[in-house]
Amino acid sequence: MNDLDKLITKSREISWRRFGKKITFYHPGMFKYNGKWGNYPAISITGKHCELQCDHCNSKILESMIFATTPEELIEKCIRLKELGNVGCLISGGSQKDGTIPWYNFISAIKTIKETTNLFISIHSGIIDYQMAKKMKDAGVDQALIDVIGDEETFKKIYHVNFGITKIEESLTALKNAGLSIIPHIVVGLDYGKIKGEYHAIDLIKRYNPEVLVIVSLMPLSGTPMRNILPPNPEEVAKIIATARIEMTDVPISLGCARERANPLIDVLAVECGVNRIAIPSEEAIKKAQEYGLDIIWKKTCCSVPINLKEV
Repeated sequence: MNDLDKLITKSREISWRRFGKKITFYHPGMFKYNGKWGNYPAISITGKHCELQCDHCNSKILESMIFATTPEELIEKCIRLKELGNVGCLISGGSQKDGTIPWYNFISAIKTIKETTNLFISIHSGIIDYQMAKKMKDAGVDQALIDVIGDEETFKKIYHVNFGITKIEESLTALKNAGLSIIPHIVVGLDYGKIKGEYHAIDLIKRYNPEVLVIVSLMPLSGTPMRNILPPNPEEVAKIIATARIEMTDVPISLGCARERANPLIDVLAVECGVNRIAIPSEEAIKKAQEYGLDIIWKKTCCSVPINLKEV
């Protein structure tokens, strides 16, 4: 047994001992899976506009979202989503030059949505201060998703910002102090496929006792500077999942939807690591879970959403 095998085995044993022999598979609303859509779509309050134009995204991810660029439109579309049977949504948007998302005009709209629909609301927080985080909490936002980058150079180069990762730490502190559930995301291979800062990101995150940790990996998207980059190999992703499990024994870990889904070995190794959740699982991952005799739960939401959230 090599070192990686030992690490994966240790991770799996910790996970099964702490959380039991079970796994939850998620089907978010942005994806069609087995011919059906999930019940948790994503909305962009800036349309496809983003001032940062990060190298790995270049606004391409925003293009797949529902656009709602005014407060009135956001309310209208969320009411419609509720009528169509959705249980919640992820509200996101492109960043401004300072890494923030222009939330100010949308706070009262989010409050109205919570009061009239009771949808479960996740936000992609972006860089955020305590005042805005508190307003989000008071408006009824249920959880905040945030990318955590552990390397200064990578953050500046890929996100085109002129400040460092202390802004991410300050945002995590703001969210924590505001009482919001924090769902940090680590993008494995963010620096053009290289592993650089991911382990430091784990060290940062474990200080905040997040509700769930989501691990994703670089997707070489068409139309971005990274379109021809080799993504990190599955073993590298597995090593980061296993390390995170060992460092944060009580935090559920998810393999998120943003990954090289054409490579099912990522999913299989994640199951072997004892990962608690996988979004859009491959057939190979499902088979591996069955081979282990895991109890399998299916949810039609984002993988950050609590398992006990009732669905229609």
